[in-house]
Amino acid sequence: MIIAGGREAALSSADANLVDIAAGVLGDEQGTHGYTYSGLCLTALPHRRIPDDQAWERVGHKMRLVVEPGRLQIGDHLRLFGVPYGARARMILIYLITQAVRTNSREIALGRSMRAWLEAMGVSVGGETAKAFREQAMRIAACSMKFFWEAEGGAAGFDKGGVVRRGLIFDDNDDRPLPRLFDEAVILDEVFYHTARQHPVPLLDAAVRHLRDRSMSLDIYVWLAYRLHALAKPMPVSWTALHAQFGGGFKEPRFFRRPFLEALTVALAAYPDARVEIANSGAGVILHPSRPPIGKLLDS
Repeated sequence: MIIAGGREAALSSADANLVDIAAGVLGDEQGTHGYTYSGLCLTALPHRRIPDDQAWERVGHKMRLVVEPGRLQIGDHLRLFGVPYGARARMILIYLITQAVRTNSREIALGRSMRAWLEAMGVSVGGETAKAFREQAMRIAACSMKFFWEAEGGAAGFDKGGVVRRGLIFDDNDDRPLPRLFDEAVILDEVFYHTARQHPVPLLDAAVRHLRDRSMSLDIYVWLAYRLHALAKPMPVSWTALHAQFGGGFKEPRFFRRPFLEALTVALAAYPDARVEIANSGAGVILHPSRPPIGKLLDS
């Protein structure tokens, strides 16, 4: 409808938020893209905060993610940081992986101020936004994030599990809305860097920007970006499998279905070429072979 008659024509019979997302993606003239790691397309971080001393585990298609909280030396104190969560954590990881792939380097320049870093991510600068990104950045710096996948002859996985070797730490004594970074660059963990560099998944920047406040929709978008273009035929995915991958915080699949379908609708608005069908009789969804979100799959 947007292509045929423009945004105003689509607004007559569709939700304004969905129309704006789809119109923003379809009207993006730059077509720039970023990257994520394939393991983050098959598993997911928490959507909401969990107790700081609690580990996190999710299971996706032939992939398992285990995230454990960690400690950082902040001034004279050793402080516990819980598992990263929410849309902000996802945005940070996409940014770090994108820069690592683009520069072919473990060292990622952030700039001296948080303002410079947020602007580089395309995020509007504000007090609450900066505070949220600061908290999630330090959780990512402190945590252990391990991926385990099925391989020939058994299972394989990360042997260390860090994301950041050095950096991404803010001055705890800096009370300004946009505090300074101790280091102007981040050094990624060697294992994380090489694995992400070997298995990058292209994402359309415009889509990521429009989903930056919606953690489940962002998870679904990167999942579809990874899965759909590789399919040779339609593939059903049960509610049990969907709940295992995306349903952190929902005890049972039946409580998860409505939020998932709402988030799926938003993700599909950001991925117009995606072909996803809701299965009959409440059996889950059916994924159909589709073009990748950037129009063609880039060589890594």
